Amino acid sequence: MSKSLPVVQPGRAGQTPIFEKIGIVGLGLMGGSLALAAREVWPSSLVVGVDEKDVLERGMVRGAIDVGADDLVVIAEADLVVLAAPVAENVRLLHMLDEYVPGEAVVTDLGGTKREMVAAARALPTRFTFVGGHPLAGAARSGIDAARSDLFKGRPWLFTPSGTVHGGAIERLFAFASGVGSVPKLLDPDVHDRLVAFLSHLPQLSASALMRVVGDAVGEEGLQLSGRGLADTTRLASSPARIWRDICATNADHIGEALDLLIADLKALRADLTTGDALERIFESATDWKAKIP
Repeated sequence: MSKSLPVVQPGRAGQTPIFEKIGIVGLGLMGGSLALAAREVWPSSLVVGVDEKDVLERGMVRGAIDVGADDLVVIAEADLVVLAAPVAENVRLLHMLDEYVPGEAVVTDLGGTKREMVAAARALPTRFTFVGGHPLAGAARSGIDAARSDLFKGRPWLFTPSGTVHGGAIERLFAFASGVGSVPKLLDPDVHDRLVAFLSHLPQLSASALMRVVGDAVGEEGLQLSGRGLADTTRLASSPARIWRDICATNADHIGEALDLLIADLKALRADLTTGDALERIFESATDWKAKIP
């Protein structure tokens, strides 16, 4: 299902930069964490951020970026461009790079779905080398204030090239991802989108729906009686909807399949509450699979 290139050991502060000028468009949790990690591991690299002015100010205070602006012109000399906005915005930004980045650059993104980005990147001028990317890392809170330099340590970073990628771009991106502590892997874009529909998108939608149902049913006073089980199960329910609208829209087929399978199991449980046969079957299978999670 996936292929791996040789993994570089996690970076040490002060090592030779893989990219001299890193432009990160979007300084939320993911982009901000990457900026912090890059400045920590490669302090001689120039890290340039693009976002709204108040976000840039907080990023500067935290030491995440060297330079920042709310205009793409600031990344004109970047040799690595990282698109770290929501998926639909990343697609829009991709089409703007030709106007703002006159030289050669490696381009990647951090979005949760890959097929639409990979398809859009085919229209880029040949001076750009695009490799889709998706670090499987996150947190319950979002935004630059939640960013941290160790967010990617020990986590998979999936790269989804399409066609021939020249100039050693994949090797450089593998070294970059490994340098901030992640474990890079290669994956086909469609395989990626189906995999994360089950590993990431279904858990998010399930947690949010569960929290809404429980909250509407018991209210704030009832929630004061809840225990760790509900808190652990709904940890993802604080995620912002604006990011997930794009993810669902660009992965509707695979997410739909995942939801259908979950709904089928819920219906089986609903129809079998008094005898417990379906419950026993589902619980036993769940216990077996849970034990296999690293």
